[in-house]
Amino acid sequence: MAGKESPMRRSGVLLPIASLPSAYGIGTFSKEAYEFVDFLAQAGQKLWQILPLGPTGYGDSPYQSFSTFAGNPYYIDLEALIQEGFLTEKECRAADLQDTEACVNYEKQYKNRYPLLRKAYETAFSRYSFGEKKEYLAFKKENAGWLADYALFMAVKDAHKGACFMEWEEDIRVRRPEAVRKYAGKYEKDVEFYSFLQFLFLTQWEKLKAYANEKGIEIIGDIPIYVAFDSADTWSNRELFQLDEEGYPIAVAGCPPDAFSATGQLWGNPLYDWEYHKKTGFDWWMKRLAHSFALYDVVRIDHFRGFDAYWSVPYGDKTAENGKWCDGPGYELFATMKKTLGEKQVIAEDLGFLTKRVKRLVKRTGYPGMKILQFAFDADNDSEYLPHHYNNNCVVYTGTHDNDTTLGWYRTLHRKDKKFADAYLQTGRSKKEVQWAFIRAAIASVADTAIIPMQDYLGLGSEARINTPSTLGENWQWRMEKGADSALAERMQELNKLYAR
Repeated sequence: MAGKESPMRRSGVLLPIASLPSAYGIGTFSKEAYEFVDFLAQAGQKLWQILPLGPTGYGDSPYQSFSTFAGNPYYIDLEALIQEGFLTEKECRAADLQDTEACVNYEKQYKNRYPLLRKAYETAFSRYSFGEKKEYLAFKKENAGWLADYALFMAVKDAHKGACFMEWEEDIRVRRPEAVRKYAGKYEKDVEFYSFLQFLFLTQWEKLKAYANEKGIEIIGDIPIYVAFDSADTWSNRELFQLDEEGYPIAVAGCPPDAFSATGQLWGNPLYDWEYHKKTGFDWWMKRLAHSFALYDVVRIDHFRGFDAYWSVPYGDKTAENGKWCDGPGYELFATMKKTLGEKQVIAEDLGFLTKRVKRLVKRTGYPGMKILQFAFDADNDSEYLPHHYNNNCVVYTGTHDNDTTLGWYRTLHRKDKKFADAYLQTGRSKKEVQWAFIRAAIASVADTAIIPMQDYLGLGSEARINTPSTLGENWQWRMEKGADSALAERMQELNKLYAR
């Protein structure tokens, strides 16, 4: 990874925060998170990759967030709030937050966790005078550039029963100054509530990250290239996006038709007005990136090819077929980033169809791209994802959060391709642990960095898949049971030692 120092050879694990075990229906910054850090250290890992930490919106996707700066209140550890006296164990136990420990029920999290957090807020402010604490006041001051807008956005959204901001009254929808003042006063307690949640989130996250860093483990976080239309970012910074006079998108993001989708993928995110960003010296992007590097040690930038050229789909189209390629900011943004923020550790998500121009951009930045082993085994094609084609400056994965688990994928592989994979990886006669052949290939490769999804280490099938792109429902739900034991850690460490990671 491009950075101040060469990372040399290292390995890590991909596991979202939401997928951690915990007592209250979703992974949080709880004792189980600290135990997972201990497990990673025992296993000789140096990296923990998580997904974006932002508050999830429709479809519960971490890539469709109500804010690019805020953190997800679901990840706040309730047990820590019990210890601080803001909640009681009885209150938390009485809340209906899950159906099963193996799966996140987001509806229950939304309906039942927020009332708990409200109780914590009311107790903290009434009984403990939390609003006067210097740490809290300092946090609000330091994050004023985004916090006030986000907290007001969420407060007004709640008052409109979750409706998109385009359905609000015109004065607040277009953010007339007098309306912003009026609504901020009207919903003062709600605004304070959302500010309080962000303080809790950041305080708990910084503590967990510091613990991981002390154990020699760095955190890889994600920056989705786009923001959600219904977000505090779009509402409070209309000038950043391609919007019409009414505030609706002129065009939206997606990707063109390909072998996997005859109609392409319609993501629906508003597109950036890159000319405006250039005029401001990419000011908003520099703030966004600086914020991300404060949260994470390494940042994976999603859909990196969109900085070279992006697929623009007319707003209102039902598919992505009628889109067109438009030029992105290119290297200029990253030159500005390096000048403003210095050299940082970045991973370029350079998957999909890549033109020569995109490849040149990735090479010019110096950032490592991604290699996915599941993409490699086409018997009729000498794929660039086969390990013998790698150079050092890349990050190899068995699969990502958008893929099936390696075992699930292998079980559905075409017979000819499976035969090729078996020959290439020397899987042997036993297929009970075939995923370990893929893990070994990744760890043994020349890639400086190897990241393995936790599901692969646990030997799980398709039931543990996290996300199926372009589908709604049943995504982002999988949770790990308490099964990451010392025997597994020892096996992971031995493999690392064998291949000098």
